[in-house]
This record gives sequence, C-alpha cells and structure tokens, in this order.
Amino acid sequence: MRSMYQPGADTKTTISAREWLPILTGYWKPDPGRSTLELIITAVPFVAFWAAAWWALSISYWLTILLSLPAGAFMVRLFLIQHDCGHGAFFSKKRLNDWVGRTLGVFTLTPYYVWRRAHAMHHATSGNLDRRGMGDIDTLTLSEYRALTPVGRFGYRLYRHPLILFGVGPAYNFLLRQRLPLGFMRAGWRYWLSAMGTNLVMLLLAAVVIYFVGIGPFLLVHLPIAIVAASIGVWLFYVQHQFEGTIWARSDDWQVQDAALYGSSHYDLPGILRWFTANIGVHHVHHLCSRIPYYRLQNVLRDHPELAALKRLTLRQSLDCIRLGLWDEKAQKMVSFAEAKTSA
Repeated sequence: MRSMYQPGADTKTTISAREWLPILTGYWKPDPGRSTLELIITAVPFVAFWAAAWWALSISYWLTILLSLPAGAFMVRLFLIQHDCGHGAFFSKKRLNDWVGRTLGVFTLTPYYVWRRAHAMHHATSGNLDRRGMGDIDTLTLSEYRALTPVGRFGYRLYRHPLILFGVGPAYNFLLRQRLPLGFMRAGWRYWLSAMGTNLVMLLLAAVVIYFVGIGPFLLVHLPIAIVAASIGVWLFYVQHQFEGTIWARSDDWQVQDAALYGSSHYDLPGILRWFTANIGVHHVHHLCSRIPYYRLQNVLRDHPELAALKRLTLRQSLDCIRLGLWDEKAQKMVSFAEAKTSA
C-alpha cells in the first residue's frame, strides 16, 4: 500500500501524518474547570439570546430574526461541545462526557448516541472513495457522474445547489431526519432509545416553554434559530472536506492518518468566528487526533507552525469551495460542474 498523499509546495511537512500522533497526544488531557466554564459561557448566552428574541416579538419580528443570528451561533457552539463529548475529549470521565452530550442533544436537535456512532464512522472512513455514505456530504466522482442518466445528473446537481445544500438540506436534516435513527434502524435498541428519548425530552421541554409563551411565539423564535445553526453547521462541515486541496483515494491506496491530516482543511477564521465555532476549523489536527479538547487546538498550531500552514483555507478562499461538486480521480482534485463539462 502506498501513501495517498503527494506533498505540494504549500503543504510540505518534514513529519509524516502517523509520526504526528505521539506528538499530539501531549495535548489530550482536558481541564475540567476550563470545560465547565466553556459550557457555562455558551449555554447561558444561548438562553439569554433566545429570551431576547422572544421579547423582541413585541417590537418587531425583524428584530427577532436579527437576534436569531447570535442565538444560532451559540447553538452551533453547544453542538461543538457535544461533538467534543462524543470524542471523549471534553471531560476525562466517559460517563460525564456522555451525559453532557445527551443533554446538549436535546437543545441541538441531535440524538447523541446515534450521532456519535455516525460521526465515528465518518472519522474512520473520511476520504475513502469505497466507503462513502455515512456522515459525509454526498460526493460523486467525475466518472460516476458521467455514467448517470440526465435525470440522475439533474438530481445530483440539485442536491449540490447552495440553496439546497446550505438551506433546505440542513433544516430537513436537523428538524426532521434526525428524529429517526436513519442508518441504524436495524442496528439495535440503543439507537432507537437515543432518538426517541431525545425526541421525548425535546417535546417535554418545548411543551413547558409553549405553556408560558404560546406555540406561535415559540415557533417564530425557535425555528429561525435552529435553521441558522443548522446552516452554519453544514457549511463548516462542507468546507472541512470539500475544498480544492483535499484528497480522496480507493481503499488500496487509502490511509486513515493521511486522510485525516491532508484530506481536512485548516479553516483559518477571524478570532471571533474561531471562538463561536470552537476551533473546529483546525480540522486537520482534529481529524488526526480527535481526543484533543477544542480549546487546546490553537495551542497545537502555536507550538507547531508547520501545521498552521498545512491545508490552510481563509474565509475568502472558502467561498470558492461552493462551486466544487465532483472528484476527478485522474486529476486527483475536486472540480466544478463547468470544469467537468469542459473536460468532457
């Protein structure tokens, strides 16, 4: 088996992906005080902005919509804390990680046990062309796309349209799709318990809030917040793997460490956006060593500048990722539909 990664001038490192692992384990240990503080300074503002958005209904619904933006951003941060819990990275004790993750799943509309398993499969198969389909943005190769019927091509292009991918799709996924343990329907009762238990607590919590504010105001406030959070979350996930410098390979050439470090981007966001997104932009390091708490990922880049330069993607550069839709196996890069048509 040969390495799937061919170094380029802008991604050159002197240490292989596998050799980074023992170096990165030094950043593993979570700080319980810091983790608790991170949870408080995320949950309290989320509740405060939710309440402010409800209060704003008496003034203007446009003000409610405006307040849904920071509320949605804090909801994303709650999800990313849940994400760290799923990796066992937020607290030292597994039980504490799991209970915090389950609780947050009620607020993020995400059944913790179902999502944790799907996300673990994503980490284990990311960049493998022969094992696509679990926790990924659906991505076809150029040859697969050309083999489709005209109707099939239209359906795939519709799926990859920005309005669907970052608008309708996220709303469907978080509001509807995750109400069932899809992908694990026959995998055992734990997945059903996770999904149905999360749904039940969500309904009970919603009933309490509706009792005090009414069903109309509840929906007018919560739906925009959830949709904002879902769209931000899917965008972040998209640019972490769907960028021009990513790598994919067939199983014979695929290596999990290479796929993690070189197939994930370093989404180098401005400071305030890094905070709201809990450093998830340092995705290449996270994929290689998912046990590092998110508040230590910047320490990794500080101590190892070569990782900061690796697969770096700025906010402006990330906008160009929207046009990418296919993996060209011969050219070993993501291409747009226009490029696919030209090459044909």
